[in-house]
Amino acid sequence: MGIDELIIELDRGLRTLAGTPRAARPMPEGDADQAALSPAERQEAAALMRVNHCGEVCAQALYQGQGLASGNAELRQALEQAAREEEDHLAWAEQRIAELGGRTSLLNPLWYAGALAIGFAAGKLGDAWNLGFLKETERQVERHLEGHLGRLSRADARTRAVVAAMQRDEAGHARTAEALGARELPRPVKDAMAAAAKAMTGLSYWI
Repeated sequence: MGIDELIIELDRGLRTLAGTPRAARPMPEGDADQAALSPAERQEAAALMRVNHCGEVCAQALYQGQGLASGNAELRQALEQAAREEEDHLAWAEQRIAELGGRTSLLNPLWYAGALAIGFAAGKLGDAWNLGFLKETERQVERHLEGHLGRLSRADARTRAVVAAMQRDEAGHARTAEALGARELPRPVKDAMAAAAKAMTGLSYWI
């Protein structure tokens, strides 16, 4: 990697962790007034969106690592497209957290570094495994977001609209990976990914 590429990648990391993300698409709107939510409902929604924001920080790092490790131009283009859509999610989550009076996770730099390393390692295994990792990641995130929809107040239409839009995009990324030739990961690998995600989301809910 040349110095120019290194600077670009470092800039991407800094923008993800310390910058203000900008969405290319408007934030999904709900029809419920935030004032209608109880303090407990707002607190729960802010904590769940903090978890989702953390997940989007990790997504940026994962795609960055996978792209750096792959020499396949088509795959790198797909990863870059997914990363752009995930940046919308990052911006939406950050905005919604602010609206709810919450904060983002203090552990985001740690999660970013870990996700970048995991993404790079996955990319070095070859395109089929790289895509398989992407597909499984998105499937697990899709199920995770479904769980959040079950926990959010029915009155919180704004947060629910954001989470539902994120879920649709994640499903689309999984389908794209499958269409490009994703290889099915072994069950122990899937279980390890789920365990790591559970630890990350559990900590990010509180910290």
